[in-house]
Amino acid sequence: MPGGDGTGPAGKGPGIGRSNEGKERCRGRSAKASGGPGGMCICPQCGLEIPHTPGVPCTEVECGRCGNPMNRK
Repeated sequence: MPGGDGTGPAGKGPGIGRSNEGKERCRGRSAKASGGPGGMCICPQCGLEIPHTPGVPCTEVECGRCGNPMNRK
């Protein structure tokens, strides 16, 4: 931008800071890290592990041993 005051020519420019408008998937997280249907829920207090139920967040599941909310493993 001339003068650095934001009054440069109109146009697309190099596209720095723009989204890719849905052309590519985000590369920040793998399918495993983002959840998905499989996996396990684990209790942070006692360590009990149970299979994850698709559609039910682990944090909404109570541990069968100690009653604490589970976390996704």
